[in-house]
Amino acid sequence: MANKSKSVWYCTACGNESPKWMGRCPACGEWNTMVEAPSAGRKGPAVRVAGGDERKPRRLKDVDSSSEARISLGVAELDRLLGGGIVPGSLILIGGEPGIGKSTLSLQIPLGCPSLKTLYVSGEESERQVRMRAARLSSGGDIPDDCLIFSETDIDSVLEHAGELAPDLMIVDSVQTMFTGSIESTPGSVSQVKEVAAALLRFAKRSGIPVILIGHITKDGYIAGPKILEHIVDVVLQFEGENRGSYRILRSIKNRFGSTSELAVFEMTGSGLRQVDNPSEMLIPMHGEGLSGAAVAAMLDGTRPLLFEVQALVSSAAYGTAQRSATGFDGRRLNMLLAVLEKRAGFHLSAKDVFLNMAGGLKVSDPAVDLAVIAAVLSSNFDYALPPDCCFAGEVGLSGEIRPVGQTDRRIGEAARLGFKKIFVSSYSSIDGKAPSGISVVKVADVPALVKALFR
Repeated sequence: MANKSKSVWYCTACGNESPKWMGRCPACGEWNTMVEAPSAGRKGPAVRVAGGDERKPRRLKDVDSSSEARISLGVAELDRLLGGGIVPGSLILIGGEPGIGKSTLSLQIPLGCPSLKTLYVSGEESERQVRMRAARLSSGGDIPDDCLIFSETDIDSVLEHAGELAPDLMIVDSVQTMFTGSIESTPGSVSQVKEVAAALLRFAKRSGIPVILIGHITKDGYIAGPKILEHIVDVVLQFEGENRGSYRILRSIKNRFGSTSELAVFEMTGSGLRQVDNPSEMLIPMHGEGLSGAAVAAMLDGTRPLLFEVQALVSSAAYGTAQRSATGFDGRRLNMLLAVLEKRAGFHLSAKDVFLNMAGGLKVSDPAVDLAVIAAVLSSNFDYALPPDCCFAGEVGLSGEIRPVGQTDRRIGEAARLGFKKIFVSSYSSIDGKAPSGISVVKVADVPALVKALFR
């Protein structure tokens, strides 16, 4: 008599496995995340790589510790985001909303690198569809001979052909469409995503061929599938911003070979994604002079300084209860800054609506933006336009003091390069050397000192 197949339950949030259903995952504590999947007791897809069976344990001190040679993908911003190029044998996951540019960017890589032998695996589109998109992205130019297309969803067949072709780079679009016949579940399920990702990881590490995975996201903005998918891969890149606009922000969420606080800005055009080398020029004011409620903040995202406009609108509360709304900025921090203005500087804003917006669709977490938020709110409250050639970089504390922020020199240098004449920083900031010519550094100790310097 054949053994009855058993089922196990997986947590879609963390990948924890349980023999029975539970309302709350015992590993991560999330509710209603357990889904049923076939039991283990199976073998993943076989990965046959030349020389793979000859690998043996080695002494750690005998391992070559020199830096890994990286492969350029032909997109300077993407190479910088990865830490200088893609590392051989790495597994990279790119996520984002539908239509935001994941497949476009992944196809632009082989089209822009004719020297790389690339295998593009499409589980969502036919070969004809990919060919039509490639013709649009190449603007009628020649398509490289070493750009190979394979429309397949069976990961066993994909890895078999990849082992025979031995490409320099493999792109899989997308991981949720792939499946392995050793598991009795539909593509995109928790068990399928886990096994497919594990098989691709084994292939990449044994063969040294880097693999780029395209992943879907949920309505909450997270990578679809089990959380273990993000733990398996080496790099996680995610598109941010609205897909209805022309600009796309690609942010590094996880990177084993570089910084996790980097971003790259692209512009969606008729011929694909165009990299924006200087995002500050896109984010600085795009209106005439004399408009109140606008201040420019000097932010640092990773190692890149960015200057962007902070917009505030302060008006009398129409229904008695004041509203507080922030787009791209932490609403709780906005409430804290408004309380500091009322307690430490004497501004009565409790009966006024305050709306805050970070221009360009940015999501800001740098505390150096606090000073620009204070300046924008006061500017709107007084209906007094700030000088268009000044910017701000400083953190505001609960006692109203303006605290220094990191790498002030780089912020000042970026402001001077973009033509700003004045930058407000903390009086406790230590600046190495002299400020660049053409810009003056104004040091303020607290919020009352800022008010006197701006509105005297």
